[in-house]
Amino acid sequence: MKKTDQDRFIVSVKVGPKGQITIPSEARKMFDIKEGETLMVMGDKKRGIALLKADMFYSLMEDR
Repeated sequence: MKKTDQDRFIVSVKVGPKGQITIPSEARKMFDIKEGETLMVMGDKKRGIALLKADMFYSLMEDR
């Protein structure tokens, strides 16, 4: 893991045989992700993949 400052970090993860990844503990702490919580997976061929907590996603959609 490489920390770039207090609000950012860079880390690599490996995809397991079932297509699963482990979210590093630093990321879970930073974003307050708890066991059993729902995350949204968003993808764009040009921009890549992003994860967002479901409650934050729905809150953003309500603001539109």
